[in-house]
Amino acid sequence: MKITWLGHSAFRIETGKATILLDSFLSHNASFSGQDIKDVSSGVTHILLTHGHGDHVGDTVALAKETGAVVLANADLAAWLGSKGVGKIEMGNTGGTIALGSFSATFTNALHSSAQITEDGVSHALGNANGLMLHFDDEASILAMGDTDIFADMALINELHQPDIGLVPIGDRFTMGGAVAALACRRYFNFKTAIPCHYGTFPIIEQTADKFVAGMEGSKTEVKALKPAESLSI
Repeated sequence: MKITWLGHSAFRIETGKATILLDSFLSHNASFSGQDIKDVSSGVTHILLTHGHGDHVGDTVALAKETGAVVLANADLAAWLGSKGVGKIEMGNTGGTIALGSFSATFTNALHSSAQITEDGVSHALGNANGLMLHFDDEASILAMGDTDIFADMALINELHQPDIGLVPIGDRFTMGGAVAALACRRYFNFKTAIPCHYGTFPIIEQTADKFVAGMEGSKTEVKALKPAESLSI
């Protein structure tokens, strides 16, 4: 398995049988600068979305049309994407699991919002925000927490799924900050590896992973604070 951080909350996950884009916010992502969308989307089989905000949906519509990838999203967001011309859609909702060939995706809880303001200035609710728990046939399991604060039922997610890898939002203001994210990882999860995300993109969120790294010192979890375009092989 190869996991590449594309900046913000966007990741490319490559396995032997699937190539996934997670929260494909690319073209207007300052952290994605210098990377090539065509290279990043090459061979993509699936696009997975945690929720409906623009900094997560990003380029999904265009990429889905170009690549023919299957798009997974909550039911409301999926229906909205369908109205935009996305053809291959898998929809679900919190607690549901969807089999996607060589892996499955389970919608977990997240404490956040999910909407978009369209060109006419109207805000459209796009379902609940979620995390996504990914189980692969022959690879490490991944919990993409999505945008969220800490919450005690993270312990249930760990009990049910035992994720190996955590993709953890740390940017503060819109999600938990680095110190709280570290507390969430240490108290509720037994990640082998934690990869921080949702920081360094906009001036009003945290610019570094320093608080998260400091908070995780002494834990059994290996923290990999990747640079944009940097990859980790598992």
